[in-house]
Formats: sequence, C-alpha cells, structure tokens
Amino acid sequence: MKISTHLVSAPLHTPFVTALRTATHADSLLVSISDGSETGWGEAPQVWKVTGESLAGAQACVEGPIAGALNGLEPDDLTEALRRVQGAAVGNFGAKAAVDVALHDLAARRRGQTLHGFLGSTVSSVRTDVTLSAGDADALVAAGRARIADGFDVLKVKVGTGDAAADFERVRRIREAIGPEPRLRLDANQGWTRRDAVTAIRAMEDAGCAIELVEQPVPAADLEGMAWITDRVSTPILADESVYGVRDLVAVIRHGAADLVNVKLAKCGGLGPARTLLELAREHGLGSIVGSMMESHVGVGAATALVAAYPTTLVNDLDAAWWLKESPVMGGIRYEGSTIQLPTGVGLGVTGLNS
Repeated sequence: MKISTHLVSAPLHTPFVTALRTATHADSLLVSISDGSETGWGEAPQVWKVTGESLAGAQACVEGPIAGALNGLEPDDLTEALRRVQGAAVGNFGAKAAVDVALHDLAARRRGQTLHGFLGSTVSSVRTDVTLSAGDADALVAAGRARIADGFDVLKVKVGTGDAAADFERVRRIREAIGPEPRLRLDANQGWTRRDAVTAIRAMEDAGCAIELVEQPVPAADLEGMAWITDRVSTPILADESVYGVRDLVAVIRHGAADLVNVKLAKCGGLGPARTLLELAREHGLGSIVGSMMESHVGVGAATALVAAYPTTLVNDLDAAWWLKESPVMGGIRYEGSTIQLPTGVGLGVTGLNS
C-alpha cells in the first residue's frame, strides 16, 4: 500500500466564530492510500484550540510511525491494519483518524461498495444541524432566519463568550425571531463557569426558549462542574471536548457529568474507535450525536457514513463542509438543505483532488 499526504486550505464562505477561535479557512491534511488500482481517502483537520494537533505533526505521524507500522501489510487485512494504526503512536488522533478512514474507504472500494454500505447502512441520506457563529443579537437573528430559509430546522448557537447575561439575551432574541418550531441547541465551547451556566440555562428555561441541549458548558477537565450543572438544570447537557476516547467517556459516565456525548473522528482516532464510543454510550443510557471539526467533504463524508450505519439519538452536527466555498476534492457527499446526500459511487465517492 502506498500512503500519500496532501495539505489543503479551503476558504469558508463566511467566517466561523466560536468562544475559542475565528476561522476563515478549513486547514487539513488529506491522506490517500492506494493499492495500485483503488485509492482510499481520509482527513486530519488542524484545530489548535480543540485537539492541539498541527498539520505538520499529523503529516509527520502519518509518514513516519503509521506508515512504518503498515509497511508490508496486505490491503485486505483491515483488522490488523487498524490495530497497527492505533498502536503506532500515542495521541495523534487526527492522524490516526485520517489513516483509519482511508483504510476503510480503500476496503469498501476493493469490494465495490459505498463506505456507508460497507459499514452496514442501507440509508442514502443523513440530517444535520447548522451552526450560527458567535456574534451580536442582530447578526445572530439575521443568520438564524437565513439558515431557516436555506432549509435547516435545527440551529446550533455558539455561546460562552464571557457574558452569560448577553448569551441569554441573544438566545431569547433568536427564539423570538424563528418561532417555536425549529430546534435550538447551544454550544458554549467550554466558555462558561459552572454558576454562569446554571444561571443562563435556568433563565432560558424560565423564558420558554425551548433549548434542545447545551454542549460543553465548562472546561473539558471539569467533570465535577459539568455534573453539578447537569444536576441543576432540566436541559440535557452534551459532552464534547471532555470525551476523546473510551477512558474519557467512562469518566463522564461515572461522574454523571452529561446526558449525551458528541463523537468526532478526529478526537477519537477514526471509525473503529467511534463505533466503540457510540456502543458504550448506548449501553449506559447516554444519548449521542456525531460531530465534526472544521473539515472538508472527506472527513464529514466519513462521519456521515458512520451515522448512516450507527444511528444516533439526535440530529447530528455535520455542517462543516457546508461552510466551504468549494470542496478540495472531487465527488463525495453533497448538501440539500439540512440533508446530506451520501454518494452512490464506491467508498466515500471521492475521485481525486480539485485542481
């Protein structure tokens, strides 16, 4: 198998603003693995404020220890290949995810199947929410109305910008503007204190804002604080940055820190670990969604294929590639309003890099 890496920087049509950062491009390392006739694709996004992994680091990991671990292995031995990828280095989950997905994609192509079909799915589309970037109330109201007009009915609002009272007012204004039907979920990106979180969430509950869930209200390591919040509000709490792998999810479960978990390939290391996390969450009564970093149609396509085969309990958070002006690859998934249409071609449906 030949492993190649490709650095891409895809501009966004609108800046993406959260409590942690402002993004104008999706910077990723694309990985291709070829058996001489078929090529599988995967992606490692650069997200300094979440995973801390750089493109240079991911590239070094893929081309160094991971490539070395796979050297001489036959492409049909997927189970052994995935085991070697996970054992090749400590951490480096984005790099591992890129190679894990590329190996799955290659295996599906060699069998003449779509990736979602290879994973066991019979569906052809998956729904997603869409994020409203952090901003003032007027900008968020305008964005909310625009996204409803675009066909989305689940909106995610970025909060946690340092002023819980202002967060409440922004959310109240959005709900007032869009009416009662669209679902509204919040993502604080670790930006609240535990007391501010409870104050803001209770105010929204009392005001009838009908919030579906609140994602990662406090810093990732503060499981006691998140459990304290979960015990004091009626709105479900979703763990994101607190959960990378199985050990993290077990800790969340033991603390009673959240009602749901957000599984992301670049956090956990690929499709294999993601399936384990989804199964563990289900066994312990936690809800789940699958999300993505700011990444392209390759990474989001793999996450969508996962959801198609392993359904989650709520609409997923897979709008990242929707933000791109143009895909860095040819083929793959496509958006139709809030629906992601899965490809009909083999694997991820990606046929190569856009020139």
